[in-house]
Amino acid sequence: MLVNGQHFRTIWLDEENPARVKIIDQRRLPFEFVIETLATVEDAARAIHEMHVRGAGLIGAAAAFGMYLATQAAVRDEPTWWQALNQAAVRLEQTRPTAVNLKWAVSRMLQRLHTLSPGGSPSTPETFAPRRDTARARPEVAVQSPVEAARAEAQLIADGDALWCRQIGEHGVQLLQEIAAKKEGQPVQILTHCNAGWLAFVDYGSATAPIYAARRKGIPLHVWVDETRPWNQGARLTAWELMQEGVAHTIITDNCGGHLMQRGQVDVVIVGSDRTTGSGDVANKIGTYLKALAARDNDIPFYVALPSSSIDWELRDGIREIPIEERAAQEVKQVRGWSGNGWLDVAIAHPESPAANYVFDVTPARLVTGLITERGICSASRAGLRALFPEKFSAA
Repeated sequence: MLVNGQHFRTIWLDEENPARVKIIDQRRLPFEFVIETLATVEDAARAIHEMHVRGAGLIGAAAAFGMYLATQAAVRDEPTWWQALNQAAVRLEQTRPTAVNLKWAVSRMLQRLHTLSPGGSPSTPETFAPRRDTARARPEVAVQSPVEAARAEAQLIADGDALWCRQIGEHGVQLLQEIAAKKEGQPVQILTHCNAGWLAFVDYGSATAPIYAARRKGIPLHVWVDETRPWNQGARLTAWELMQEGVAHTIITDNCGGHLMQRGQVDVVIVGSDRTTGSGDVANKIGTYLKALAARDNDIPFYVALPSSSIDWELRDGIREIPIEERAAQEVKQVRGWSGNGWLDVAIAHPESPAANYVFDVTPARLVTGLITERGICSASRAGLRALFPEKFSAA
């Protein structure tokens, strides 16, 4: 997507030194645009944990590139490089427990590299793009070294994430076209929560992908942007993205959405997902569940846009089975902002008052109108997902 008219992804190999990885430090946005270099797996782990990068797809891509960085060090310094890679995988998986893309990407990197390890299986690991997808396939020619294999696989994961998000936009824009056809030229009013934009993925985003596709088709629209405390990813990131793309938007407080729905000022809610169960329950940024309840009470469609890499196919009960990350209470008790001369952290609660910082909540499938995936739109149910992804379900 665009930054001051120039195309950027959220993560990429350093063109001058492909042994290093570049990211946008999202903590600095929207007031500073800072590109950071990752040189080690510890750099990648810290970037994920401290939220230099965040969002389901980008966390997965960052973990994949972290494994690429770990492979370089392991092969160079470790006689038993496979054991070193396993340690790197554990380190990365510990950084953010809820987003399933992280474990998915690390597992895929290990699977690819296992074919090159001492005693590894010579069989070809599962390809990234199942049938009916058009993601770039793994090169036919065998990659000789672990470092080359890791770099190629990480790049495939990043490219696949961008492609899937673009396809989500192609499917989701049809919903916005249908709404626009009934509004006689008035803007389609969309409410979103947190940041499920290109900053949360490698490119395009999930919840924003239909919005950007609609913009390119000339569909008039306006986006209500939840501020999304405590990190304010909506106010800082989603609003900045939309501004860069020329999309009309308004920042609102987190508890304003229900009021707008009651007044008929919201046509559709589109959010993202950090982990979705095989039965359609959705874990997303804290506060998503409340938006779903308000949407149901006001007969407003509530859609979740997600690539299939964020689906945990084995889980059935999101409320009981999805681990909910808790972060430091300090994030709730202070706010970080731009003073004009630099960044400033300000306390907004008494230092002795305890605070709880649950990062995600779970929206039950019954409150979700539909899931927008790279293969199409389906009901938030096991049957709906099975229709689009039959290979993910056993015959039983």
